[in-house]
Amino acid sequence: MEAQSSCDLLLSRKRKKEDSNGETDEGERPGKIPRCTVGLRNPAPFADEIKPDGKPYKRVTMEEAKRGTPPDRPVRVYADGIFDVFHSGHARALMQAKRLFPNTHLIVGVCSDDLTHKYKGFTVMNEDERYDAITHCRYVDEVVRNAPWTLTPEFLAKHRIDFVAHDDIPYSSAGSDDVYKHIKDAGMFAPTQRTEGISTSDIITRIVRDYDVYVRRNLQRGYTAKELNVSFINEKKYHLQERVDKVKRKVRDVEEKSKEFVQKVEEKSIDLIQKWEEKSREFIGNFLQMFGPEGALKHMLKEGKGRMLQAISPRQSPSSSPTREERSPSPTFRLPFFSKASPPHHSGARGYLVSEDDDEDDES
Repeated sequence: MEAQSSCDLLLSRKRKKEDSNGETDEGERPGKIPRCTVGLRNPAPFADEIKPDGKPYKRVTMEEAKRGTPPDRPVRVYADGIFDVFHSGHARALMQAKRLFPNTHLIVGVCSDDLTHKYKGFTVMNEDERYDAITHCRYVDEVVRNAPWTLTPEFLAKHRIDFVAHDDIPYSSAGSDDVYKHIKDAGMFAPTQRTEGISTSDIITRIVRDYDVYVRRNLQRGYTAKELNVSFINEKKYHLQERVDKVKRKVRDVEEKSKEFVQKVEEKSIDLIQKWEEKSREFIGNFLQMFGPEGALKHMLKEGKGRMLQAISPRQSPSSSPTREERSPSPTFRLPFFSKASPPHHSGARGYLVSEDDDEDDES
């Protein structure tokens, strides 16, 4: 039950829809839900491969179905269609049919190629491909192949159908204004809602509108012109268009790369100019600091000039000569004609100690 409730939260998400004004209306989306593993391992079986139930069949009413039925007696809901190019719109319609009642067994009828081509038109997928696509839808419990275009009481009784699910828009076909009118009158109709913005016709319209694009796409993928039902001239035209588009793409790539290169050069140029301005300001500042009016060079020249003038200017003479006492004594020497050993005499030849001071006194 817990896994079922978490999966129900996941299934209750709404698609984005566009109203008549073209505005996007995004429905409420729940937060993150617990991880659940649904025990679906095999595709849904075909009705003609299921062993018939021997229990007597009695249709349930709408009130009984909404109130809930026993596990061994699910409400058997039938939904039919062409289901060509199976898409999310089909899946959502089947999801709604599966969730009509608390206990639902969903039977899906798929019309054959003969009936579809007769009443609706040619299909993209053949009947076997459409049968197989429906068996792999997670909401389907049983698939009826070669389903009738109009439901008969015999068919409803054979498959024990309680209710028929379809959108409420009248479906005119096979000479009838609404093929489900008798089902609605019997009280067996359970309406569902169409998913706006997607249908098989819309998908085919997209392909037809861009026919050349898809033909060229498949030619590139290895399909032959015969397989695509393309004439020889058109094949050559598509190949030529592909070559032209390749050249255009190359030119566009070159233009984009050129723009990127120019942008990088501009960024580098701006960076270089900014660095050059910074270096220029730094160089000018250093130059002014060295050679400016109050620069270091001027101070160096002043200092050198002062030293040079001090070195070449003469020293001034002293204002007064030192006295005799202030003079330093001159060295004394003895005349060579006086002997050291001879003692001094008081008479006659005497030996004198001669000094520079004595000479000066004599001269004076």
